[in-house]
Amino acid sequence: MISTGDLAFIQQFVLLRTGIHLTPEKQYLVEMRLDPVIRELQIPNFEALTARLRQSDPAVSTAAIDAITTNETLFFRDKTPFELFEKMIMPKLIEARAAKGRIRIWCAACSSGQEPYSLAMMLDQMGSRLGGLSVEIIATDISERILNQAREGSYSQFEVQRGLPIRMLLKHFTQEGARWRISRSIIERVQFRSLNLLHSFQSLGAFDLVMCRNVLIYFAEATKRDVLQRLAAVMAPDGYLMLGGAETVLGLCPDLAPHKSEHSLYVRSGSPHAHTIARFRQRVSG
Repeated sequence: MISTGDLAFIQQFVLLRTGIHLTPEKQYLVEMRLDPVIRELQIPNFEALTARLRQSDPAVSTAAIDAITTNETLFFRDKTPFELFEKMIMPKLIEARAAKGRIRIWCAACSSGQEPYSLAMMLDQMGSRLGGLSVEIIATDISERILNQAREGSYSQFEVQRGLPIRMLLKHFTQEGARWRISRSIIERVQFRSLNLLHSFQSLGAFDLVMCRNVLIYFAEATKRDVLQRLAAVMAPDGYLMLGGAETVLGLCPDLAPHKSEHSLYVRSGSPHAHTIARFRQRVSG
């Protein structure tokens, strides 16, 4: 069992490196996530683990961060965002980017790749509707281990059964023993890169759509403000930000505003598609 002092150090260690805010009642989660690290690296106990974290042991630090970060994801998670992508976001971007010839999408905190691969399969399905536009998908995560999994494009039976339509499984995947591998043509649509959202991401360039879903819920408020402000800075003036259903920009980032009609979708403040704050508050209170 982890001591109060060691827990406090690990909370601060995780906060500074990932932005994840672990409250004291998450002790059980810390123990559950780090126990396999202790066994795998043959560390005697939590006290010894904490000592090696204090010494900035790179192998232990990397393993601990990988263990603590949440990698929950599935294909076409929550469905509605993907329907919105197909029926509203992409048609508008196709029209707006016809002259430019390119659309750029960023999937932040992509975990093992199901979200960007879901988008890639949808783009394949759109075919000629893209009008010859190239669509670039950048997918990032803090964990190099989980990114390597994503790059492999290999999933268990359980993973492909979670949200993936059977027609897409049969079209884009090949069974390899007990696992399913996604086709090379879909893998090549996605560029996976290692990135910590606490660090600068200006080098990624500007994006027409940023998907950063179910990430901010783990951050302290100050970190949410900082990340949202920097996300706004890499969005095209008429671009979109998609957050998770329990996340919002309200009260956190004045440069972003809720989309006038779509839940969990945000645009740059001043966009014709933005709710004014007054209208939004009126709708909520009404």
